[in-house]
Amino acid sequence: MVAKTMAGLEDLLVEELTALGAENVEKLYRAVSFEGDNEIMYKANYLCRTALRILKPVVKFVARDEIALYNNVAKIEWHNFFSLDETFAIDAVASGPYFTHSQYVALKVKDAIADEFRQHFGARPSVDVDNPTIRINVYIENEKVTLSLDSSGDSLHKRGYRKVVDKAPMNEVLAAALIKFTGWDYDCNFVDCMCGSGTIPIEAAMAAMNIPAGYFRESYGFMSWHDFEEGTWDKMKAEADDAIRDFDFEIFASDHSAKAVDIARQNIAAAHLSHDINLSKQDMFELIPPEGGGVMLINPPYGERLEEDDIVKLYKGIGDALKQHFKGFSAWIISSDKDSMKQIGLKPSKKIELFNGPLECKLEKFEIFDGSYKDQKIGVYEIFDPENDEARQTLLSMKDENDADIQCEAYPIEDAESEE
Repeated sequence: MVAKTMAGLEDLLVEELTALGAENVEKLYRAVSFEGDNEIMYKANYLCRTALRILKPVVKFVARDEIALYNNVAKIEWHNFFSLDETFAIDAVASGPYFTHSQYVALKVKDAIADEFRQHFGARPSVDVDNPTIRINVYIENEKVTLSLDSSGDSLHKRGYRKVVDKAPMNEVLAAALIKFTGWDYDCNFVDCMCGSGTIPIEAAMAAMNIPAGYFRESYGFMSWHDFEEGTWDKMKAEADDAIRDFDFEIFASDHSAKAVDIARQNIAAAHLSHDINLSKQDMFELIPPEGGGVMLINPPYGERLEEDDIVKLYKGIGDALKQHFKGFSAWIISSDKDSMKQIGLKPSKKIELFNGPLECKLEKFEIFDGSYKDQKIGVYEIFDPENDEARQTLLSMKDENDADIQCEAYPIEDAESEE
């Protein structure tokens, strides 16, 4: 099988599939291939937070023109996969010199499947783009063609809890991935003070409480397959649902927009998390976060959505708020606006390149220390010849990652606690 995902999330998906018991897991570009039985396929759909679709290949062949494509598709006995009174739809992606229009590829595959039915029954099944019984995926790279059954149906980012959206909502799969990238181990508070429609805090709560990614979905593509094992599905789902747990810390969500907070409240309620997410209308620049530190993750507006003067002011304000109010937090910010991120005025300790839709973004981490950074005990010792003035000056002029002086002492090696 093949699990589709977004660029940059492949390693996370490898970890998820491996944990589920999938075998021969292999990282691809925007996808992960793996092996398993129907139960593994059901688990991948229900539990993987970073997967978009789970595809089960039917056939692979080589074709360099539409005739070869049509003939190879038409010789498959499609009537064994679905019946005349059921519906189907084709999703096609084509790249390379031989097939340059994905929609035309989808049309030829549809014709071939319809003609195979006509040959056997004298009639053809109908196409239903929105809610088909069977969704067939066509992937062409150069002359290599793969036809797969889409076991997911609707994309897996459609969790089922998001009833209302604000402008530019974050994809649920990306939100889940961002939370994983922070390394949050559910052992401290979590804060999103630019929560928009609430996707990040909802995904955070679901992860912390081990609520399956597909808990609120009503259907999957594989449920219409002729080999659907309802007993296996029910058993797997019951076991996964029984593993839902309590969360000992708090998740805080806020936004300066009353409209966004109202939308977030509706979505949080749809996810049955109203008692688990502390939602409020507050501006980040005035917010006093919970004591004890924790993890903060925000998705601020990018340059595409604000005027230049406003964006500079916003990101400078984010930096000021971090320094003043978020000491003891690991702060993570995703943005496509590289210049604006510099306005934060802090040097990131980590950068991860990702895509938010078509936008190339960076997820950056900022450590906001409680007290002066100089006061932190770095725990690094430089051993050198004390008579070497150049080495001495190098040590004493060292800077930390925020370009602050590190308080150092130079001493002869015989005075060190150990050579190590």
